[in-house]
Amino acid sequence: MNKLFILCSSLLLLTSCASEYQIKGTSSVSRLDGKMLFVKVPVDETMVKVDSAEVIHGLFTMQGVVDSAMIASLYMDELSIMPLVIEKGHIQISIDNARSLVKGTPLNDRLYSFIQKKLSLDDRAYELERRESQMIMDGKSLEDIDIELTKERQKLSEELNTLAKSFILSNCDNILGPGVFRMICGGYDIPIVTPLIEDIMKEAPDNFKNHPMVKVYMEIAEQNLELMKKEMSR
Repeated sequence: MNKLFILCSSLLLLTSCASEYQIKGTSSVSRLDGKMLFVKVPVDETMVKVDSAEVIHGLFTMQGVVDSAMIASLYMDELSIMPLVIEKGHIQISIDNARSLVKGTPLNDRLYSFIQKKLSLDDRAYELERRESQMIMDGKSLEDIDIELTKERQKLSEELNTLAKSFILSNCDNILGPGVFRMICGGYDIPIVTPLIEDIMKEAPDNFKNHPMVKVYMEIAEQNLELMKKEMSR
């Protein structure tokens, strides 16, 4: 009887430590209908599947338990569609050809507020490229174009860096800090230490620096930096 009581108590304790999540998704992208979608999380530099669902008539659902919030990505086959956080609560996903969104839980709301701001800056960067092409077609000299657009590009770059740095440092106490750090670093061909990364690491607390997603990247980036220095000194 005592053994049974202990076993039941242990199971209740384990259950109480885990948090339930439910994902409800809608898609207006016709090519997704009938496809399997997968939620994958980063583990030791690889993406591991933790949940899946079939899209039926533009709808899909998933549910499960998670010990702590995890940064993840929604995949179709090997194609990453969008980032999300697996955390306690009801997670709502909407996918369309224009913009996709995840909302309904605290960290997802915070993540997609950041993503919307970044997309707004990305749109401005695209507009600058469009203006440059139009100016070339209008016959303006490359020197005049450079003079006119360089300051705008620099200002936009500073805004992007400020947005990323502020968001990461304000989320060092949760998974969004390391998660967005790795998203940004994923845009580089190889792990490198950029001025933005240097600024973040100078101000970040130790718990952020020691997070596996950050620590592994920085170790490889610093090794690459040493290799580049050796190549340049030859």
